[in-house]
Amino acid sequence: MTTRRLLLALPVLAAPLAAPMVAPMLAPLAPRPAAAQGSPAQVVEGFHAALLGVMRDAQRLGVRGRFERLAPAMGQAFDLAAMTRISVGPPWNTFSPPEQQALAEAFARWSVATYAARFDGFSGESFATQGVQALPNGDALVRTVLNRPGGQEPVVLSYLVRGGRIVDIYLTGTISELASRRSEFTGLVREGGAARLAAELNSRAQRLLAG
Repeated sequence: MTTRRLLLALPVLAAPLAAPMVAPMLAPLAPRPAAAQGSPAQVVEGFHAALLGVMRDAQRLGVRGRFERLAPAMGQAFDLAAMTRISVGPPWNTFSPPEQQALAEAFARWSVATYAARFDGFSGESFATQGVQALPNGDALVRTVLNRPGGQEPVVLSYLVRGGRIVDIYLTGTISELASRRSEFTGLVREGGAARLAAELNSRAQRLLAG
């Protein structure tokens, strides 16, 4: 993949949402329950290893194959349910449990589909962990860099790890995914509640996986 596409995919979850369109539902993809995975650095490094493996085999796998390979890795490394709740903000508490479940599944599906569509090749990229900062509330910030080929300057990526899983990514160390998409999600919820947002995320995932 080109370096430009790689940068567009980091962080991929902050990508702008497309115009409204209702697409057929994909197979359910629910966020996985939390599991012990070791230190915060090991969580991030495990995800990076899985991602690089998919990139190296991207052409053979195709977008659907990359989705199937990434889904368990992302479900383990990321707390996608918590990321959904935080991204939606206060309106989350007004949704019924079935609405929350449907929205969390749509968010997880869109997240994995975005990675699968954009990480479509390998050009010698690598990740390196620079350090881990323990935060007062018990979270940890894992600072990493994406090394790019051709003498290009590395890209700084910081992962916020809470309870053993990633809940946010900071591009260049300061731009939060969750903060970036809160306003977008708020607008969609205002238009049509949880169903409107879930339909949009499912629609976007459908288009990404169509190639």
